[in-house]
Amino acid sequence: MAKTAGVKKSTVEQVWKKHDLKPHVVRTFKLSKDPNFEEKVEDIVGLYLDPPERAIVLSMDEKSQIQALDRSQAILPIRPGLPEHQSHDYRRHGTTTLFAALNVQTGEVISQFHERHRASEFIEFLKQVDRSTPKKRELHIIVDNYRTHKTAEVQAWLAKHPRFVLHFTPTGSSWINMVERLFGKLTEERIRRGAFRSVPQLEKAIKEWLAAHNKDPRPFHWTAKAADIIRKVRKYRAIYRTLH
Repeated sequence: MAKTAGVKKSTVEQVWKKHDLKPHVVRTFKLSKDPNFEEKVEDIVGLYLDPPERAIVLSMDEKSQIQALDRSQAILPIRPGLPEHQSHDYRRHGTTTLFAALNVQTGEVISQFHERHRASEFIEFLKQVDRSTPKKRELHIIVDNYRTHKTAEVQAWLAKHPRFVLHFTPTGSSWINMVERLFGKLTEERIRRGAFRSVPQLEKAIKEWLAAHNKDPRPFHWTAKAADIIRKVRKYRAIYRTLH
């Protein structure tokens, strides 16, 4: 740019700095098309920042198709002066789906494994949540818009268990579901660095990681206010409309 404009490189850098331009930074984005986006954001952020009195707030989702991957060669463990080494290729040994409900207030996790994630499996997990929580407490559960969460079968079960109240995230907004942060941590600390020769071995490793997490649970802290999120999204939508 400096060569094309016929100026010094430092001049270009000064202009970028003055206008807060960062050409080397690229970020991804996805604007939700949900017509009720703002109302849903206010509802969910309200649960995070000001949960109902004596209620339990659970952030729930399925981490599907977790692959049991075994490295083609044995992992070389960390040694003085050398980091852990892993082969870049691997063998596949099947998949599993982790159902997880993160207690927003305490950081504890309720979990269950299934081969698939249909309405029947979702109901089985809701039953486990029912067994694992105090009966007199109302449960506010944050879930995404996956179709299995809205089937007639699920609605019939919920009607018989009125203490369960589902709150749906806006479409295309998985970032607002706090359990996704737990999934990211699990992937980084245990799944991505592991080698698994079978699905049971993979599930055992995840169960051990979750058990260790629940021994010393630390909740994630949501800090963004709904008004700030909505203001930022409105800004991006205005820019998008201008450019398109």
